[in-house]
Amino acid sequence: MTSSTGPAPVRSPRFHPAWAVAAVAFLALIGAAGFRAAPGALMVPLHEEFGWSTSIMSLAVSINLLLFGLTAPFAAALMDRFGIRQVVAAALTLVALGAGGSVFMTASWQLLVFWGVLIGLGTGSMALVFAATIATRWFHKRRGLVMGMLTAGSATGQLITLPLVAHLADTAGWRQASLVIAGVALIVVPIVWVVMRDHPHERGVLPYGAHEGYEPPATVTGSAFRRAVNGLTFAARHKAFWALAGAFAICGATTNGLIGVHFIPSAHDHGMSQTTAAGLLAAVGIFDIAGTVASGWLTDKFDPRILLALYYGFRGVSLMLLPLLLSATVHPSMVLFVVIYGLDWVATVPPTATLCREIFGEQGTIVFGWVFASHQVGAAMAALGAGVIRDSFGTYTYAWWAGAVLCAIAVVLSLVVRPHRKIAPAPVAAMATD
Repeated sequence: MTSSTGPAPVRSPRFHPAWAVAAVAFLALIGAAGFRAAPGALMVPLHEEFGWSTSIMSLAVSINLLLFGLTAPFAAALMDRFGIRQVVAAALTLVALGAGGSVFMTASWQLLVFWGVLIGLGTGSMALVFAATIATRWFHKRRGLVMGMLTAGSATGQLITLPLVAHLADTAGWRQASLVIAGVALIVVPIVWVVMRDHPHERGVLPYGAHEGYEPPATVTGSAFRRAVNGLTFAARHKAFWALAGAFAICGATTNGLIGVHFIPSAHDHGMSQTTAAGLLAAVGIFDIAGTVASGWLTDKFDPRILLALYYGFRGVSLMLLPLLLSATVHPSMVLFVVIYGLDWVATVPPTATLCREIFGEQGTIVFGWVFASHQVGAAMAALGAGVIRDSFGTYTYAWWAGAVLCAIAVVLSLVVRPHRKIAPAPVAAMATD
């Protein structure tokens, strides 16, 4: 069932509130993402204090990434049903509970609960589907640019906190680092509650770039769970979904799963200090802002498939060369790796979200939620797999090379998608096939 969101507003403010909403969404994504990269900086201190293996810590991160992805489609539907503010505030609170509660850990199973379950559910509710929801509802123009900006907020939030986390872990201890992350997540909650709204008409405006006569989309009611599951059932009948999901799973494997979790421990294996390695990942985050925003701009102008193929190609070459670049000190070749990987980190998101919208129409946001779920499944498998490889062979080299091979597969998957063949939406009760 649907109900009208009310008459289209007509006010055209000089400063459109859509940009304020986007700015707060950016802050919220940074706050939620703060702990996502922290395990990379905390694994060595935890091993030194508790003696936990790389595999068990990687399992906790793997659970986190898996729940992060599987929660995303349902979070999109819950935002439709209950409102953005409520879901985002609850998500940030879960992240704070997971990060803050972890300081009381004494056994490895507790690591699975705090790092894995609580933070996984919290960050999953603040996944990139949230960014897609803001871009779609509040912007009629500049959607690709806004999606790129918000994507950068999600990824950069993981990386810019790393130097602080690594420094605190080395000086004050890993518990203090965890408490700082919990505090950052909580600080954002009241800002979200004051500024965020579900639709532009609640502020008395049209979406940014919309003209007079624009009719806002109907608000969907009913079971959020059913909508999410029906969205998957519908999308799974189409080859384009599997190509997008497969490529995005590889994206997750080669960013969050490999570099995000294991770059610092791998650099430590080569004699580099944790703080230095964390600084390199933070630099990846800085370049990620430029790369993702630029990708959003490019997505508005060029074929998203070609962009994806280029992004995955550059990433694969970088991973193939990484074992040759790691050393105890930072040298120009490593700096070049940081620049390329930073520009490429989540540049894949704007073109992938655009393809979902072009192909699946009004169900594109929920379909993107499931495509993003595949991203996190890939990340979870890579996080665990790389940890097992490190424990089995004493090196991460084979994990980096496996990631390079996966990127070559992603290039092919990206090129086989047909972006201009829009699939007609199916009714909720009975999803139709082509």
